Amino acid sequence: MKVVVKKKDNSIPLEITTEFIKLQDAMKYANVVYSGGEAKVLIQEGQVQVNGEACTMRGRKLRPGDTFTFDGSVYAITEKP
Repeated sequence: MKVVVKKKDNSIPLEITTEFIKLQDAMKYANVVYSGGEAKVLIQEGQVQVNGEACTMRGRKLRPGDTFTFDGSVYAITEKP
């Protein structure tokens, strides 16, 4: 008997129409922060992960297929059709 375990994708999609979005802008777009200044502090404190790794670069470019995690929620960057 073969057992197949499927990983449940609980990520929240963020659709973009451009080639990329900066991390701090993605956080504002997802409504997890009120301002770029708040995002800057949280990112520099290491409270945000990009693709599963801690990221301290607020200008990090996220492209479709990338994810960022903040406060236990995962946000997936997707391309708007």
